[in-house]
Amino acid sequence: MKLNVEDLRNYCLSLGEDVEEKMPFGKFNGANEVLVFYVCGHMFCYYDLAHFTVVTVKCQPERINELRAQETGITAPYNMHPSHWIGLDVELVNPDLAKELIKNSYNIVKAKYTR
Repeated sequence: MKLNVEDLRNYCLSLGEDVEEKMPFGKFNGANEVLVFYVCGHMFCYYDLAHFTVVTVKCQPERINELRAQETGITAPYNMHPSHWIGLDVELVNPDLAKELIKNSYNIVKAKYTR
């Protein structure tokens, strides 16, 4: 089973009452359908609704190389720095792993901005 847009959206929103969703890149050609999830006003997950191929999430730098080596569904992030972000290929990544990594991303961002 692979990830789908609506289930992923619902999962992100279920992580906490503090999660917000926005489409902030409407002014940018080719990015006007990017859905972004925020906690504490900062991004933790995003993907393109029109071209649902990669979900981009934050990750601990020390985990990134190991994840990429072990999982074919872990790719380079879309338009973010690869030392702090990873991409989740929706065709290849295990949905349970994807949810764990999305929750991890939420927790990273929330911890950083609620000190």
